[in-house]
Amino acid sequence: MIITISGLHGTGKSTIAKLIAKNLRIQYYSTGQAFRDLAKEMNMTLEEFTEYVEKNPEIDEKLDEKIIKIAQKGNIVIDSQLSGYILKPIADFKILLFCPLETRVKRMAERDNTNYEEKLKETKLREESELERFKSLYDIDLSNQEEIKKIYDLIINTENLSVEEIIDKILTTLEKM
Repeated sequence: MIITISGLHGTGKSTIAKLIAKNLRIQYYSTGQAFRDLAKEMNMTLEEFTEYVEKNPEIDEKLDEKIIKIAQKGNIVIDSQLSGYILKPIADFKILLFCPLETRVKRMAERDNTNYEEKLKETKLREESELERFKSLYDIDLSNQEEIKKIYDLIINTENLSVEEIIDKILTTLEKM
């Protein structure tokens, strides 16, 4: 089984994906972590690396190739902003998580032990960059609600749900398949 969990930064992708993988006893992979690791390897902040990737599309292409190869092995949960799109032909179940920017930034600031304003600036910069890159590289518009409804099997607003409630909703839906 190939499950994708997508959403903007701070929607809960990694937390939920790890727990779903654990519950289903399958592998887990995060492109967000791979992105952060690459930034660190290159001694860049996320902001600096984001700007670098804008000028070097081969980074996105390498991450995409890696996701596809990993997913083709099966029995995995892929946590990636674009995994629902990139793995559409082979994924068995595609989930989108969403919630307001303020909630997402608060979560990330707590997770990364940084201040809210700093994280807000970083997040806006990253997401603006990504929206442009995704449009130019893939012709994907993450704000196109009609396309989103066609791509994803389950869409969850995580703002007012506990992690347990989200996991339960996903597992219940999977059982019905």
